[in-house]
Amino acid sequence: MTEKTEDGWGAATREGSRRAQLRRALQRTPRERLEAMLQLGETAQRLAAAPRRTPHEAVSNASNSRVGEEEAHYDGRGLDGCSHELALPGCNPIPLAGYLKALGILRLVAEQVDPEARGYWENERFILCSRLDADGLRRFLLEEYRPTPLLAPWGARSGFYPGSAESGARKVLESIQATEGERLAHYRDAIAEIAALLRKHAFEQKPENDERKLQLMRLCRAELDEGLVRWLDACYTLTAEWRRFPPLLGTGGNEGSGSYLAGFGQLVVDCLYDRSCDPALGAALFGFSVPAADSGQVPGQFAPSMAGGTNQGTGYNGEVTTNPWDYLLALEGTLLFASSSTRRLGSLASGSASFPFTVQVTGAGTGSTATVDEEGSRAEMWLPLWKAPASMDELLFLLSEGRVTLGCRPVQDGLDFTRAIALLGADRGISAFQRYSFIQRFGRNVFAIPLNRITVQRNRAADLIDDLDSGNWLSRFRRHARSEGANRILSLARRLEDALFELTTAHEDDRAPVLRCLLSILGEIQLYLARSPKARESCPPVPSLSGQWFIQADDGSPEMALAAALAGLHARGRQGQWLLPMRGHLAPERPGRYPGWDEEAHHAVTWRVGAEVSKNLAGTLYRRLLQAEKDELPDRPLQPARTAPLADVAAWIAGEVDEQRLAALLPGLMLVRIPGGGGRAMEYSAPLPAAYRLLKPLFCTEEQLHRTGLLPPEATLPLPAGILRRLEAGDVTEALDQGIRRLRASGLRTTLNALAPGTRQGQRLLAALMVPISDAGLKSLNPAMVIQPTESESTANT
Repeated sequence: MTEKTEDGWGAATREGSRRAQLRRALQRTPRERLEAMLQLGETAQRLAAAPRRTPHEAVSNASNSRVGEEEAHYDGRGLDGCSHELALPGCNPIPLAGYLKALGILRLVAEQVDPEARGYWENERFILCSRLDADGLRRFLLEEYRPTPLLAPWGARSGFYPGSAESGARKVLESIQATEGERLAHYRDAIAEIAALLRKHAFEQKPENDERKLQLMRLCRAELDEGLVRWLDACYTLTAEWRRFPPLLGTGGNEGSGSYLAGFGQLVVDCLYDRSCDPALGAALFGFSVPAADSGQVPGQFAPSMAGGTNQGTGYNGEVTTNPWDYLLALEGTLLFASSSTRRLGSLASGSASFPFTVQVTGAGTGSTATVDEEGSRAEMWLPLWKAPASMDELLFLLSEGRVTLGCRPVQDGLDFTRAIALLGADRGISAFQRYSFIQRFGRNVFAIPLNRITVQRNRAADLIDDLDSGNWLSRFRRHARSEGANRILSLARRLEDALFELTTAHEDDRAPVLRCLLSILGEIQLYLARSPKARESCPPVPSLSGQWFIQADDGSPEMALAAALAGLHARGRQGQWLLPMRGHLAPERPGRYPGWDEEAHHAVTWRVGAEVSKNLAGTLYRRLLQAEKDELPDRPLQPARTAPLADVAAWIAGEVDEQRLAALLPGLMLVRIPGGGGRAMEYSAPLPAAYRLLKPLFCTEEQLHRTGLLPPEATLPLPAGILRRLEAGDVTEALDQGIRRLRASGLRTTLNALAPGTRQGQRLLAALMVPISDAGLKSLNPAMVIQPTESESTANT
């Protein structure tokens, strides 16, 4: 393409036009700039000082008022500026045609009848606030409404070119040109203007290649009348090198080889000129049941249920049931989404994301779509619903701010959007969003599928998701899952996304179960990454999660208390630093606040997928003791971040704890920085076996034993490896005998030579012994029954 204008093709876009205006402003002299600023300041002061007149003042002081509005705009109206609140039951948020129809009616009334018109949503229907009552709205649409000329000479079946494929659309344009009167005058002028442009630039045939189509689009944007610019912006966006299409109008007003605009033009003639569809207007506005209110016009993507086909009627195959006024007004409503289609394109990598409330498709968050639906999909649109009356200017401003941000970056997909809408809704008065996905159904046909309704509410639990953005982990994991394509990781990614969606939308009382489910999924993901070298190349470890994950997920159950106490185990170095976090036994990683992979740390990984929790804990304890001995740590690597109630430990030993639930919670909680504290205070109903009472001091840190006075200050109490082997083998009696000998060797004498262990579940007892308990709990084990107390403790207890 060699043709150039004076300012270049960049001036054909809104951004290019803005830059051209800035260049002209910078060419002014300083004196001219100062004079312009003074004039603007004086105008602003006069407007601010001018009072708005009341209806009484408008009549009595009309001759004295210098700045004001026409008195007729206030006659018979309330404080909100409208005399009628007209409910439109035919305009609903679902399907998309119903939503667009409501916006189209508001736009037409505000532009052609009542500039003070407002609208809002209530009880699944649109409320129009204007000076038009029901009869007035019907009269306006039937007799006065001037349609917007929707034309697309760059696309298929535009009607501007010869050939049999264009014959139907060509007849439509000829029918409009043959009309008389002012009502379709703007339409006729637009057809003539486009035809002149095509002749001027030698477009005798429909553009067949992309470069030629792009040239025509730029010519239309640069040379057509300003009144058509809003429609052009709704159809496409021009960049410096290419063009992009918003999802609402397919590929610039076309859908495949079909055209939305040929049908629109035909319905303009049928509804407005021939007046053959008058009865259908009542059904479109008020939901009346009217015989023969349907036309043969295919609704395209706007109303899938009206498109006919299998199981779309009372028989095997349904017929097309499109109301002509639904189609006409829905396309009028698409123009509201044009105001920001080019304004905010600069920093976005995705074309669809440059349009109002439009993001990439996410298959999660609803049961009607899957991850595979993302392939071949067009986009998602999150359409705002509001409860307070909004004017046309306010709505246009809302849509001009339709690029939602999450932190400092624009949202990319539906998951990002649901995390961001709470803040946006609070700022803009939005009460909910209706989520639509433009995905392929019935072959390659694209339909706007309504997914779910997201209520705007402040959800502080959703702020926890920010932890997963550390190192861009969440985006990298989701991207890797889709590129890898393996069923296991795709399943994990889908479950993660569904849980995140649910967390952002859950009611306050329902958030804790969602968080627990989310923790379990994150634990599974960490274990998957541990087994997949390819996944570790693309994705870092699950980030370290704040203690709020546990606090908000805690349900007070024994499983939660035990899992949190075990997950918080660590070692302490000679300088007091925290070492050997439990999460290091899930995957080979470098410990720290921001963990990374360490391929030399595979020896520390002990957790096995599908193994019993007691076996995993036994293997973990062996590894921790070996590592502590190798690193010459001053104490056992069983330092607690949090303790568990003895009642929960007793319930676990007695077999009253759900070990499957405990096994699911524990890996996820290992990823959390467990906050300090203890479990709830309660009495334990299940008796603690004597083996636990006697052996527990061996599984406590010597620091705790010294602190509680159970071990003399200079004494030590090693943990023999033989006790671990006997317990793991189920020989509790021999383990107890070795424990008694070890206690005596450390100066802790017992009063009994033989003692019944009280349990035969050696592996479970070993796991329970790892659970840290409080100082008070350790003392309450009544060690005087099995360990001789010191003289000072005997005196204190008498």
